[in-house]
Amino acid sequence: MHRKNDGRRIRPEDFLGMVCWKGGCGTKNMTIYRNEWKHEISRSDLITIRQRMRAVAKPDEHAGPKGSYQVRSLYFDTPSDRALREKIDGVSVREKFRIRYYNGDTSLIHLEKKRKESGRGCKQSVLLTREEAQAIAEGRLDWMPGSGRALVAELYSKMCSQGLRAKTIVDYTREPFVYEPGNVRVTLDYHIRTGLGCTDFLNPDCITIPAGEPVIILEVKWDAFLPEVIRMAVGLSNRGSSAFSKYRVCRLYG
Repeated sequence: MHRKNDGRRIRPEDFLGMVCWKGGCGTKNMTIYRNEWKHEISRSDLITIRQRMRAVAKPDEHAGPKGSYQVRSLYFDTPSDRALREKIDGVSVREKFRIRYYNGDTSLIHLEKKRKESGRGCKQSVLLTREEAQAIAEGRLDWMPGSGRALVAELYSKMCSQGLRAKTIVDYTREPFVYEPGNVRVTLDYHIRTGLGCTDFLNPDCITIPAGEPVIILEVKWDAFLPEVIRMAVGLSNRGSSAFSKYRVCRLYG
């Protein structure tokens, strides 16, 4: 487990697309792309893959005794829904911004930028305070240029120039596994819920509803190579990649 100087925990996945230097962590002019496969699977697939992954990989240490954790994200888009339309249209190079926290713990909140290019992805991430996250969600932006964080400044610029604003909450349960060779991360995501048009994502009483029919998503991410033991464990040899997007599905409802 890693901790910042202020005692807040840093999750292993937060280091993807992120570099660290003496005095703290943050984004820099360096892009680290990872291979990503995403698949929609059945309940029986979930049970099978879960058992196989437990045999060959380690559960993420942050998953706790249950082997899972809750994810809540607030996604941003333009007035014309550019991020949504680019996902639907399969645009090769695209990006989206979101704010995220885990297990209802608002003491550790991340601003993230996800970028996809020809099927590979990278992520930049910086920490936000609860007050900063609330301000961004409400569109109070004056403090952002002086925050001292490049990613916050970039979001500010695009909120001003492109009209980016908070669009919807996306909630789901995640079961994560890690495998050191290849820096592999396998996740099983389900119980996907949408906040409709609600953007008050720091409010635990914000009502969310299931995002359509129940769906289970398998995601596999790795660096230079995917070990055969993982490929066999998740059964990828018999599956095609899916373009499933939690944000897209949740936006169908608001």
